[in-house]
Amino acid sequence: MANRPIKNYRAGNISGAIWFNEREVNGNIVGFKTLSIRRSWKDKDKDIWRDESINLRRGDIAKLLVILNKIQEELFLADEHQKDDEGEDE
Repeated sequence: MANRPIKNYRAGNISGAIWFNEREVNGNIVGFKTLSIRRSWKDKDKDIWRDESINLRRGDIAKLLVILNKIQEELFLADEHQKDDEGEDE
């Protein structure tokens, strides 16, 4: 049987999945969860769907959120400065 995610989430072309994994530690089978984030897009030149994924552990989520928030903040602040420089108001 193929390994399937225990939960899936999707927003547009971005999806996330939670996986249950097992490994042996000191002779005992230990279960743990991981996640995968995936972005899909259509390669119009070749008329095929493509995707890219990143696999993470639970401890990576907080770090990823901090980094994404900082990137988002920088991009929004940069956009605001560009608008100000171009004389545009909101």
